[in-house]
Amino acid sequence: MSLTSFGLPVGDEDARFEEFKKTYLEEMWRTYPTWASSIGYHKYDNTLVVPDDESRRVELAFSQNLMMALTHFELAKLSTANKTDYHMMENQLKSTQWAVKDLRAWEWDPTTYNLSGTFAEMLNNDYEPLDNRLRNFSQRMSYIPAYYEAAKRNIKNPTKEHTELAIEQINGGLSVFEMDLGEAVGKSGLTNDERAAIKKRAAESIAAIKAFTKWLKELDNKTPRSFRLGKDLYEMKFAYDLQSGFTAAQIYERALARKKELHGKMYEVTTQLWSKYYKTAMPEDTFAAISQMINRLSEEHVKPGDFQSAIEKQIPELIAFIKRKDLLYIDPSKPLVVRREPAYMAGVAGASISAPGPYDKEGNTYYNVGSLDGWDSAKAESYLREYNKYILQILNIHEAIPGHYTQLVYANQSPSLIKSVLGNNAMIEGWAVYTELMMLENGYGARPMAPTQDAPAEMWLMYYKWNLRSTCNTILDYSVHAGNMDKAQAMKLLVNEAFQQQAEAEGKWRRVSVTQVQLCCYFTGFTEICALREEVKKKEGTKFSLKKFHERFLSYGSAPVKYIREMMLN
Repeated sequence: MSLTSFGLPVGDEDARFEEFKKTYLEEMWRTYPTWASSIGYHKYDNTLVVPDDESRRVELAFSQNLMMALTHFELAKLSTANKTDYHMMENQLKSTQWAVKDLRAWEWDPTTYNLSGTFAEMLNNDYEPLDNRLRNFSQRMSYIPAYYEAAKRNIKNPTKEHTELAIEQINGGLSVFEMDLGEAVGKSGLTNDERAAIKKRAAESIAAIKAFTKWLKELDNKTPRSFRLGKDLYEMKFAYDLQSGFTAAQIYERALARKKELHGKMYEVTTQLWSKYYKTAMPEDTFAAISQMINRLSEEHVKPGDFQSAIEKQIPELIAFIKRKDLLYIDPSKPLVVRREPAYMAGVAGASISAPGPYDKEGNTYYNVGSLDGWDSAKAESYLREYNKYILQILNIHEAIPGHYTQLVYANQSPSLIKSVLGNNAMIEGWAVYTELMMLENGYGARPMAPTQDAPAEMWLMYYKWNLRSTCNTILDYSVHAGNMDKAQAMKLLVNEAFQQQAEAEGKWRRVSVTQVQLCCYFTGFTEICALREEVKKKEGTKFSLKKFHERFLSYGSAPVKYIREMMLN
């Protein structure tokens, strides 16, 4: 296939490549309309791809054709920024073929058929008049019955864990069609005929969704696939998803070393704090001493009903600290909305960010907070001890400011749509983990927050515990999916060595059983960003500015750190 097939001019290599990127994105959104909607590109909002053999043929043809077109560019003649885009596009296309042909999650992971999120976004985000959104919603909804019939044909030997989560999430998302849609229609200016058509399609969709989850419950699956990915698939998924300068095995080894280092730091701080909190002698066993000190500090936490309000209160405090220390520019025109986690998102993580895409920069950014409603007192107490007053602040740094929320605002301002659209999870999560350390290095947590005052030892101990969490995420994920770690061994790692509460450890086991590689993003990106900062410091010497480093690093969008490193050092 020639470049002229894509309407690409002959001439300057960078100019030709810029035109190709436009074609690439348009073809991608035509192939993945719900992905397009999620990042603010609404041209295909009225379409839903039915996941059948034909759609997979189209997906493979898209990736093969665009891969062929990429080969017509001379990589050496492209600018550094475009070389990065080239690599990210190539990785995405190869990953697509691998996912369809080799990973085949569409056969064994029913959670991939959860549609509620994409429909909820159409109701919640005011990117165009409500009537227009509802008309597109209605047309997209008309595909739902066929969608779930195709899903039934696809699923062959689903894992028990993914099946259970799919039933929970998909049933939880029914409220989008049973309640939210009706409320939106009531506020609209649609005609009576349009309202009737939506009502009919909603009833058909609800019936199809309920039939699918009922089918999953009753599925006679005598040989369910193991939720473990297996070493070969895991290594490939790690390579495609993280695009790290390290292999999965190398990151695993680094995580083991970091765990040992953190245990040493935690014992040192525990020794400093012991006489402040205890009159008895400190236990000789290192882990016992650390655990006892953490348990004492964990008693300080909010009440169950105040969890969300405590988060809301801390956001302006984080902004004020960053301004006082001049660490990074925070755009005041992009407010953060803290909300209760929607039901269709429940069951994986307790807190997350939902940000508008690069095509919908004015949309709301949501900080989703898990609810403790319905929890018994013991489970709620365990959860709140895990997210005590110290760690709750670190969580807000990670999820909100200057972590995910801030990074994603910068990413949407990147001149490269490719870097925003194909955002690298290791960079995104790594930045959030890096900011936790950076904020404490600059004294966050000190009272009062005087310029010369360091963060208190209590805050550092809880930070080390939190950082141990992302470190052990990697150890857990690799050990489970590339090895054979069982639940008992995982609980020992998480509770005894990472000092996590039982409720948190149980949740992490569930998470590792329904995700792969994602838990490695945190430590991988953190490791690469810290190393890059030290390289830039060494190169710039006395001219090094932390604020300039942060703003320049974020200016490249959500590119893999190994490519940001090339651009910053060159």
